[in-house]
Amino acid sequence: MVRLVIVDDQALVREGLSLILDAHPDLTVVAALPDGPALLDFVAERPEAVDVILLDLYLPGADGVRVLGRLRQRFPDLPARVVMLTTIGRATEIRAALAAGADGFVLKDATGEELAAAVRGAHGGVTPLSASAVAALWPPGGPAGPPDPAGPPVGRADAAPAAGDRAVGRSGPAAPAGADPLVARVATLTPREREILDLLGQGLANQQIARTLRLAERTVKTHVSSVLAKLQVTSRTQAALLRRDLPTGR
Repeated sequence: MVRLVIVDDQALVREGLSLILDAHPDLTVVAALPDGPALLDFVAERPEAVDVILLDLYLPGADGVRVLGRLRQRFPDLPARVVMLTTIGRATEIRAALAAGADGFVLKDATGEELAAAVRGAHGGVTPLSASAVAALWPPGGPAGPPDPAGPPVGRADAAPAAGDRAVGRSGPAAPAGADPLVARVATLTPREREILDLLGQGLANQQIARTLRLAERTVKTHVSSVLAKLQVTSRTQAALLRRDLPTGR
């Protein structure tokens, strides 16, 4: 059972989403909250009670990105996945949310089945991005993306590696002088880490990566931590976006 918290300032939206998602036998809404302070209070009191948070991008007082940043700073070990929810998806806002530690981005024009699938995907470690969000990030015929899509880490910058992960250094090959910053960081990865990055870019969870590469899941977890450290990002979502922004053939 996936336990959900919905955060939206409109009561009608909260009630509607609760009805839609509660109709799925594997999903249950444990709280529907109106703003960021209510979310922070709920997590402080019941951190173990939530698996996925649906967080509206536009909230009164502080937008969803700021709320997310505060959530990640106050509760760096919180295992809950956070999916941003909004009616409009602009590339700058989507990137800001993902940089702050969001695990996905879904527009409110999604159907109930699409929203439920996004929740399940986020819970399983996949990065849900609605078609509209993907189109905003990578418009047809447009550039692949800015040279440094991750930007400076926000929210989880000071978080320690997960339990069981070893500390990692830059043991890969040296990047060529004058290389594009994105390409230079990828050049520090070992061949195995590059395979991991490719699969992260496809949205695969650790269990799926382990099955694909025939590795132990713990080994995959260690490789993922190494990839994040070398790429100077703080979440697998950022790594996946970075991989998708790589020039073709790199």
